[in-house]
Amino acid sequence: MKIKIAFYKGRGDFINAIVRWWTKSVYSHAELILPDDTTWISISPSFKSKIIRRLNLDVKYSEWDFIEIEITPEQYEVILEFFEETEGQGYDWIGMLLSQFLPCKIKHRERWYCSEWIAYALRIACVFDWRKMKMYDRHDLSPSALHELIKNCQN
Repeated sequence: MKIKIAFYKGRGDFINAIVRWWTKSVYSHAELILPDDTTWISISPSFKSKIIRRLNLDVKYSEWDFIEIEITPEQYEVILEFFEETEGQGYDWIGMLLSQFLPCKIKHRERWYCSEWIAYALRIACVFDWRKMKMYDRHDLSPSALHELIKNCQN
């Protein structure tokens, strides 16, 4: 069974441009795609955004890079349980912004940003050894940083 992590590199809007500029990356957003290949778990940087499950049937695939990750049925269940626990929680604007300016991780208990939610889901499902993933060694877990961490864990 496989999940995918989708990394947005399309032009997008003003917020996407700011994220790309600030992180000096081609990626401005990340989403987790479930094994059915059409259900995407997303939290996007808008002021009303919440963690949702959506069917992404109208995707410009050229605007995304994908990393496939092999998981067990047990790991899949943990990811789904984590989604159910966090569904509807909001975007962590304060944590995301402060993590860019302060050399420490700032975390609001019931708010997330896209790459942080995905990294945490992968960690609690034991998809990667968290010691190898080293997600807590960095305070700025941008989509680009998540891409790099996953690639390093797969090697």
